[in-house]
Amino acid sequence: MGKRNPSLSAALAGAAALCAVIGLARFGYVPLFPALVAAGWVGGGEAGALGAVNFTGYLAGALIGPRVGARLGTRRALDAGMGLAALSFLACALHLGFPWLALWRAAAGLAGGVTMALIGPAVQAVTEPSRRGRAGGLVLGGVGSGVMLASLLVPVLVGAGGLAATWAGLGLAVAALWAFAHPRWPDPPALPRPVAGEAPVAAPAGVGMLVLAYTLSAAGMAAPMVYLGDLAARGHGLGVAAAGLVWGLFGLGALGGTLAGGLATDRLGPRAMPLWLGVQVAALAAALLPHPAAVPLASLLSGFSGVGISAVALARLRSMTGPATPRHWSRATALYAGAQAATGYGLAWLFALAGDAHAPVFLAGLLLSLAGLLVALRRG
Repeated sequence: MGKRNPSLSAALAGAAALCAVIGLARFGYVPLFPALVAAGWVGGGEAGALGAVNFTGYLAGALIGPRVGARLGTRRALDAGMGLAALSFLACALHLGFPWLALWRAAAGLAGGVTMALIGPAVQAVTEPSRRGRAGGLVLGGVGSGVMLASLLVPVLVGAGGLAATWAGLGLAVAALWAFAHPRWPDPPALPRPVAGEAPVAAPAGVGMLVLAYTLSAAGMAAPMVYLGDLAARGHGLGVAAAGLVWGLFGLGALGGTLAGGLATDRLGPRAMPLWLGVQVAALAAALLPHPAAVPLASLLSGFSGVGISAVALARLRSMTGPATPRHWSRATALYAGAQAATGYGLAWLFALAGDAHAPVFLAGLLLSLAGLLVALRRG
């Protein structure tokens, strides 16, 4: 037998990690939302609040991720993130009310933020430069895989055993992914500690604009990531089953966008970012079309661009900042999370003000996406 490829093993571990802590622990909540309300575990407003506290936890995790990695070491920090994600699902299987669920949904977000901040740069640090884009695409492809897995698992588990069995089943799925990833974790060299009194090294030219374009992409994607299912179900009168199909298509697009994003960045360099933002603009424009047949197209394109752009941004950051990528990626991840949270609250207000009309929400997303494209073209 030939020797195992360590960079491929590390990338597969990273994909398993993001499948668990983002695809399942974060996005897996979307198909659970209506089931929680229908079963009387929480009200509609409380279910929405659970999504918000998860995002808040994600933001906190992205901010502290590099410090956790420096203190525990990358491998142990990744184990901690996976363990916390699995525990959060198992804890949610106990029907103890909204405060209990909020605590553990925040913990799931924290696990996702820490893992997202660490795993991409760690994999790229152990991968040869010519393959870093592809490796990043493989890692972030785990998000789309998790979205599709959740869209298949949640309806089956809810129908077979109810909500408690669904939470527990998802926790066991995370534990299985952790068991696969653990022996394959990357072991990147430790970053040098800053010397006391030494001025921080300035970011290379162009990093700020790249992060700004990525942040505007996040703000624009808040609309499809929250309202696409409702656009299909209520906006076009297609019913709740259509919302599940739309979410599966989003995951399929996300998988393709992340795998293609890393490869494209290896070949296109700075031109990849405007290309992915152009697809995002097309996705938001498709969501505004009046015919229901446009919704599946909007879903595929939204997943492709909105999740795939993370692979593009990570590969570009690595090429621009080298070993300092973890610090810059943590900042970019935190800004992404913060932009989506802030935009999400604004869109909720706009949606209510418009009497549950979807067009103003997706128009706002289109304008934010166009702003991101203009920034990316300035650098491209």
